[in-house]
Amino acid sequence: MSAVGVAALPLAAEEFLMWLTVERGRSDNTVSAYRRDLAAYCAWLGGRSLDGVAEADVERYVAHLRTEGRAPSSVARAMVSVRSLHRFLVAEGRATADPAADVAPPRVPQGLPKPLAEDEVTMLLDAVVGDGPVERRDRAILELLYGTGMRIGELCGLSHRDLDFDGAVVRVFGKGAKERLVPLGRPARRALSEWLTAGGRPAFVPPRWARRGDAEAVFLNQRGGRLSRQGAWAIVRRVGDQVGLGDRLSPHVLRHSCATHMLDHGADIRVVQELLGHASISTTQVYTKVSTERLRAVYDAAHPRARRR
Repeated sequence: MSAVGVAALPLAAEEFLMWLTVERGRSDNTVSAYRRDLAAYCAWLGGRSLDGVAEADVERYVAHLRTEGRAPSSVARAMVSVRSLHRFLVAEGRATADPAADVAPPRVPQGLPKPLAEDEVTMLLDAVVGDGPVERRDRAILELLYGTGMRIGELCGLSHRDLDFDGAVVRVFGKGAKERLVPLGRPARRALSEWLTAGGRPAFVPPRWARRGDAEAVFLNQRGGRLSRQGAWAIVRRVGDQVGLGDRLSPHVLRHSCATHMLDHGADIRVVQELLGHASISTTQVYTKVSTERLRAVYDAAHPRARRR
């Protein structure tokens, strides 16, 4: 069997794509990507019925993609489409078994975080000037993301009851609704206080709250609703564009930067693990991978047997 370009899909595959659109609300771009992957897969099958595909066929398809020289990430993405299709067929009663269920996708090498330099973070945080409600909010968002290392979804989910100014901590609900307390540094506390007092958040409070829970939200949009992840993401990127960081900046890069800078300054890795809300320390260890040059410099300065006479 040989792969060809985009081909017509079997009816079952078209129904799967319709399900992604209607039931799962996937975007046009996402559905188009699924369509390309499945067109290549069905073309490789050479017209065979999808309910007759065996596990060995899926394994051979993975091998085929690898022999084409595709990157592991590309093969993994294609397999997401294939696995999702076969899972759908079983759920809909179109097939009795899922041939892709036990086929392991290729491991994708984990990329190293690319944190900002400390002077770049300073430049970013100093870029929001002014005393209007928008400026106060944006400044508080940036200070909180970098100062606490919280995820963008965690920040948007904050409510007033989660803030403890007296104790200088914020309660964060992470993945799996796991709760953790994160310290608030002075700059973050100051920025939050300026946002929450007169001239800040009260300027965005509507005459009537549109949704339950908005009244408790720490961060509001200009229409008086709880700030969404997309809205917060756009704020970060807009300020980043102003200082020339462009595509290098995202909310997650600020999280990377928080962790990396703490470790650079001697923080214990388990403390950073707790701060970020990582379930496993192996997730946090990615931040300890530093450049060879910096590692050599630290080693030469610190180890008594490093310096050669």
